[in-house]
Amino acid sequence: MIRVLLADDEAMIRAGVRAILSADPGIEVVAEAGDGREAIDLALAHRPDVALLDIRMPRLDGLAAVPELRRLVPGTALIMLTTFGEDDYIARALSEGASGFLLKAGDPRELIAGVRAVADGAAYLSPRVAHRVITELGGGRMSQGWAARRRTGSLTPREREVLALVGTGLSNAEIARRLHVVEGTVKAYVSAILTRLQVRNRVQAAIIAYEAGLVPEDRT
Repeated sequence: MIRVLLADDEAMIRAGVRAILSADPGIEVVAEAGDGREAIDLALAHRPDVALLDIRMPRLDGLAAVPELRRLVPGTALIMLTTFGEDDYIARALSEGASGFLLKAGDPRELIAGVRAVADGAAYLSPRVAHRVITELGGGRMSQGWAARRRTGSLTPREREVLALVGTGLSNAEIARRLHVVEGTVKAYVSAILTRLQVRNRVQAAIIAYEAGLVPEDRT
């Protein structure tokens, strides 16, 4: 069972998200918060597998709550929920360590897919957000591509293979099946990749994989 904390200051939004998630028998909303500070307190109390955080909330917004949650409950994967799509929100959320980014106006199926993906150790960006990251945040593509190739050049061939699969959004279990190895081996590879690339999470690693040309563009 995937245990979820839902944080949004609008009760109707919480009710809607809860209803969508309840359609999946493998997901349970264990706590709901109306602001970022309450979300942190409830996360410490319940230790959920996934926390869904609204970008804008009173007292402490979702963006400000991310680094605190990463520090206090590192085992909880974080997904940002917003009605907005501004690049600065996306960039900041990813840089602070969020594992996913979903738009409230998106397909409800994306919500369940996103929760399941990050709970399984993968990253998840809604298609609209992924497109924005690639096209809008990817300014200076040639220079970024050169820098990314230089960074990935320090990886072993096997690590680059794993990184490419991370870039396609596969979880550790899926990568293990693809490469015919045990999941623990994949976890070790991913940990080493994050350390050597000096990135915080799989989303940032996936972006580097794309910029380095390890992931075909039509897969994004």
